[in-house]
Amino acid sequence: MTSITSTTLSDGRELIYFDDAGSTADRAAGPADLRGLPPRGEPGEVRFDALTGEWVAIAAHRQTRTHLPPADQCPICPTTPNNPSEIPAADYDVVVFENRFPSLGPALGSIPDHGTWGTKGPAYGRCEVVSFTPEHTGSFSNLSETRSRTVIEAWAQRTAALSALPGIKQVFPFENRGADIGVTLHHPHGQIYAYPYVTPRAAVLGAAASSFHESSGGRETLTGSLLRAERQDGSRMVMEGENFSAYVPFAARWPLEIHLVPHRHVPDLAALSGGEKDELAHVYLDLLKRVDALYPTPTPYISAWHQAPLDPALRASGYLHLQLTSPRRAADKLKYLAGSEAAMGAFINDTTPESVAARLRDVVVPPASSATRASTAEGVPA
Repeated sequence: MTSITSTTLSDGRELIYFDDAGSTADRAAGPADLRGLPPRGEPGEVRFDALTGEWVAIAAHRQTRTHLPPADQCPICPTTPNNPSEIPAADYDVVVFENRFPSLGPALGSIPDHGTWGTKGPAYGRCEVVSFTPEHTGSFSNLSETRSRTVIEAWAQRTAALSALPGIKQVFPFENRGADIGVTLHHPHGQIYAYPYVTPRAAVLGAAASSFHESSGGRETLTGSLLRAERQDGSRMVMEGENFSAYVPFAARWPLEIHLVPHRHVPDLAALSGGEKDELAHVYLDLLKRVDALYPTPTPYISAWHQAPLDPALRASGYLHLQLTSPRRAADKLKYLAGSEAAMGAFINDTTPESVAARLRDVVVPPASSATRASTAEGVPA
């Protein structure tokens, strides 16, 4: 079992240690954060865009956040005498803490359900950082399965905790990996945003899922039906396991796009069983290793966990799944979102989903456990 210990940093932010199963670490007595940080500031703003009906966060205070510091000044490495970091301990396994420069929060509350031109309010919510390892170099794909399982437990625990906070409408764990994505810290880490509104992308996905669910009389889910169709077709499957499968979607938008989907309909990571989390720890590592094996250098990506919003109208049809995307279209080329994509939201993909899936199936990765295998275009079970 993962050991979970909560403490408080010197400015009042919460920090939580998640220690690997079998760890003998004793966090009960500290160590304390001795930096004497100033009190936290007020949240930024959210403003209503009447042209689109969407909320926009205004977070000008983030202009001063830490940006690609040298390794000996990394804020999420363990604390040393010369680097009193965000993490007071001299060592750790996985740590989650409130972001010192949050886009949302630290205050909590509700924003209006609807707005007009000029509607604004505090940017309620919560932003957390998830450090995957005390090691400054490497990436998630380098973690052991034990450590991967600890991260998944952290995602699940934080999803449940953040979902229970007042005013929260959606919880989003994600990882930005690589300078080409725009990371501000090299240390392997991810983030979790707890929004006071349903985000535009989640609203679009939720509306489609809800419509499909209603048209089936509540018997089927859209994501579940897509998973079934992809497994039956087989040409875009990347891997299949007992509880999870991964595929390149039929209408992939990005040069590299993979969806990882549980076979069972669950709304979020918190709803996964222990056995499902165990398999996910392996499957997710396998998928990331395949992505990194495509080119001579590590692949930049965004790993986005789509969880059902907390809005009851969207939650029943919501279906947990990962969308992992990368703008990398060749070893030395990136896809930039220019006129059609950025201005119109009309994506034009430079690769075919079938060829990308074939490459991901064929790359050489460390041997997988019996729970998961790479599928082939022929003979994929329904």
